[in-house]
Amino acid sequence: MTSTNRIMLVDGMALLFRAFYATAMSNYFMVNSKGTPTNGVYGMLKHLFTAINHYQPTHVVCCWDMGSKTFRNDMFPDYKANRGEPPVELIPQFDLAKEAIESLNIPNVGVAGFEADDCIGTLSKEYSEHSQVFILTGDQDMLQLLKQNTTVVLLKKGYGNYAEYYEDSFYEEKGITPAQMVDLKALMGDTSDNYPGVKGIGEKTALKLLMKHQTIEGILGNLDALTKGQRSKIEEGLEMLHLSRKLARIHCEADVNCSLEDALFYIDDERMRDKFEELEFRNWRKNIIGVS
Repeated sequence: MTSTNRIMLVDGMALLFRAFYATAMSNYFMVNSKGTPTNGVYGMLKHLFTAINHYQPTHVVCCWDMGSKTFRNDMFPDYKANRGEPPVELIPQFDLAKEAIESLNIPNVGVAGFEADDCIGTLSKEYSEHSQVFILTGDQDMLQLLKQNTTVVLLKKGYGNYAEYYEDSFYEEKGITPAQMVDLKALMGDTSDNYPGVKGIGEKTALKLLMKHQTIEGILGNLDALTKGQRSKIEEGLEMLHLSRKLARIHCEADVNCSLEDALFYIDDERMRDKFEELEFRNWRKNIIGVS
């Protein structure tokens, strides 16, 4: 069953970081008269409105990480330990970004102990039962959430450039299903999230094994069919393989909810204008919301 609802779930962190670094590389921080940098918020909103104008959602929700520690750190203390502190120019923009989103009547959603990914996974699971869901992100991890009514829209360079993924075409392109993405990451690890997977097994080998044996259980049940090298690597890295799978899986039962009524996309022009003027955004009608 489908409805006319088109729900856009926005990965706030992904958009904010992408927008910040796009201009920070040239030291362009757009500092306002209060001395606060606003480049990340400005670019994030431009990404948001460009996508809204393109996909025409009826509902929008923005999801955030709430602090750096999550249940994954409890399982594996080194999870994301390779990431330094955010740049000093970005720190004040986290709150400003949420305020700007709020001024658009878009709910900010996040829950302590979970990542934005988990909130998006939980909400997409619920909404996709009755609505069309679009996940706007820059994070390939979200591809595991693809299903019948769920599209993942990955931001590419610039504004308005997207790689769209659908459940059907994903298999044709990658040779594995979205659900197998979790096992793929468990085998090969993830350098950006700082967990190793099975030492010595890269993407190519992991894909080959999953195409042949479907799942980690399938691989473990057929160790005799593996090369000697593959077998010994997996046997030696068994504990980390199982742990990496838990780290890789987006948790779709987070304690988060947002009613369709709250998510209904409706902008109060006056409220938006007041916030954008307060942030001292120049030419925002033309440059952010795309109205000349």
